[in-house]
Amino acid sequence: MRMLIDFGPLIVFFAVNALYPAESELQKALAATAAFMVTMAAAMALSFWKAGRISPMLWISGGLVLVFGSLTIYFHDEVFIQIKPTLVYAMFAAILFYGLVAKKPLLQMLLESAYPGLTARGWRLLTVNWAVFFVAMAVLNEVARYFLSWDGWVAYKTWGVIPMTFVFALANIPMLMKHGLQTEKDAPLPPEG
Repeated sequence: MRMLIDFGPLIVFFAVNALYPAESELQKALAATAAFMVTMAAAMALSFWKAGRISPMLWISGGLVLVFGSLTIYFHDEVFIQIKPTLVYAMFAAILFYGLVAKKPLLQMLLESAYPGLTARGWRLLTVNWAVFFVAMAVLNEVARYFLSWDGWVAYKTWGVIPMTFVFALANIPMLMKHGLQTEKDAPLPPEG
């Protein structure tokens, strides 16, 4: 159920973009954005119905999809939906960096049960790694948005961002193991922007 809520809207976005019979990239962008908005709202409703609540990350992501999707459709300009990931990545990086500066282990509060046994130093390193990763992803999204066509940007989001996030998460495992991670549970990936 969690996978459906987290990845269902993205899958619908990519599928509509690939399959919608449009004469222009803008028409595909508008159709994919509208489908993304509807499925994001459905995912939020499903989360509330099944779990009795909507997670903070789903609220943030859903809110941004609805706002930037509405701007995309209203202004007939795909740039709005394309900058949403940049803002999500930048916001996540800022929150994690704030936690480091304020000495508040925000990532630990959010994911402690997923990383049992991780030491304070391990949490700090993991937070730094993810904060830097999110900054890099925000920059890469802007570069892709600027230099690629709509279809190129969607391909980058599909075949670039998702694998990069997965590889980055896996690359952190040796550091996590070195800092006390117990291996009974698999570490989850953060949400896709």
